[in-house]
Amino acid sequence: MSDAAKIRPLRADAIAAWDFEADVVVAGYGIAGVCAAIEAARAGADVLILERTGGWGGAAAMAGGFIYLGGGTPLQQALGFEDTPENMETFLQAALGPGQDRAKIADYCHNSVEHYNWLVSCGVPFKEEFWGEPGWEPPHDEGLMYSGGENAAPFNAIAKPAPRGHVPQMADKKIGAKSGGYMLMKPLADAAESLGVGVEYDIRIRRLVIDESDRVVGVIATRFGKEVAVRAERGVVLATGSFAYHQQMIEGYAPRLIGRPAAAIEEHDGVGILVAQALGAELAHMDATEVAFFGDPQLLARGILVNGRGQRYIPEDTYPGRIGQATLIQQENQAFLVIDEQSLEAALATVTSTPFFRQPPTWAAETVAELESDMGLPERALQGTVDCYNLHAADGKDPLLGKKPQWVKPIGTPVAAFDMRGFTAGFTLGGLRTDLDSRVLHVSGEPIPGLFAAGRCTSGLCAGGYVSGASLGDGSFYGRRAGRAAAK
Repeated sequence: MSDAAKIRPLRADAIAAWDFEADVVVAGYGIAGVCAAIEAARAGADVLILERTGGWGGAAAMAGGFIYLGGGTPLQQALGFEDTPENMETFLQAALGPGQDRAKIADYCHNSVEHYNWLVSCGVPFKEEFWGEPGWEPPHDEGLMYSGGENAAPFNAIAKPAPRGHVPQMADKKIGAKSGGYMLMKPLADAAESLGVGVEYDIRIRRLVIDESDRVVGVIATRFGKEVAVRAERGVVLATGSFAYHQQMIEGYAPRLIGRPAAAIEEHDGVGILVAQALGAELAHMDATEVAFFGDPQLLARGILVNGRGQRYIPEDTYPGRIGQATLIQQENQAFLVIDEQSLEAALATVTSTPFFRQPPTWAAETVAELESDMGLPERALQGTVDCYNLHAADGKDPLLGKKPQWVKPIGTPVAAFDMRGFTAGFTLGGLRTDLDSRVLHVSGEPIPGLFAAGRCTSGLCAGGYVSGASLGDGSFYGRRAGRAAAK
């Protein structure tokens, strides 16, 4: 059998016996999968999760833990921040890229408070403390932070800024290994277990099973090389993650990420997308990518970022993911941070969650002209940029890009620069097109019977732009929808 044939759906009448059976079968035990399982079980369904690794968690358990929530959550209110669903919706429509699913954004915003309360009811803890400094995530166990550039240009002039990065409380965090994402997943996994949700580990889905009416009724999987048939009486939920580690898909859909996956796990190989595609599923925003920028935000805000021509291109106090996208996509991955000695020392005196980003500068000089020469930039290129910046910074203004006055001060001397070329990596945002009930849509526009999906194997809220917390946010939110719909 060819590789292509192995992924095509199999007819149920070709299966002699089922190895496992459940009302709802969930593929993937990350954030979308666990939320689907909880809601399906609460709706009275017998639920079985199929997880290809040896334990629960997926990429979510390793993440910083931001869940993008707003509209006036109890945490926002307790910390004195005003927000409304309409205000949140206005920001997200501006920030999440062209061609976005506006119905999905409106749905998410107007149900965001309810989703926060649901997470809390499942045992997810949020500390009533705000972290207002620039950073990748709170360095301690603070529960709320700006996580999408809401308080930076141009968005602070479009919608009233409100912090929406909700982070589960956890002490002794270790970025990339055990951060707030663990304390999001742990209570949810406990909730699923308490509801009697079954789990089979070390089992990987390979293809869907359909009946004579083309309804999805199960999956074919493998466990240690042995084929396993799993019957789904009511529905299958795909929660298998992105395609960040499928080289051919990256080359075909999101080539800017070739050789630079991050914030994902190797199990994110696009299998959920591929098996649904084989049944005629429609895709959306497959070129959309989150892009991390590996710089310390405290340094970035106090300096100026310039491209390979020595020109500024983005307000340096904005969300690092926005900086990453602009650098990789618009500036050919060329970036240098220019900062004077006084500002560098001030930045290094602050608390950070990413101390490993605080490395010595690449170049240091007594004058901007000398620095420009050392960096290999054309004569007067960087000097002209610094002169223009300093002219307005003397009045605490940045009319070119709109950096907030608190971070605007003239670049003095001595001066240094960090070579940040290639300091980007990311993960994919596109995937299966789904409706508000997380039903996977056929290319005809009709739902594929018995098939549901949530998380990064789908095209969720983001259509190019990104905010930290969107993946855990829409994955958990539409995972719940998928579980309820499948249980019907």
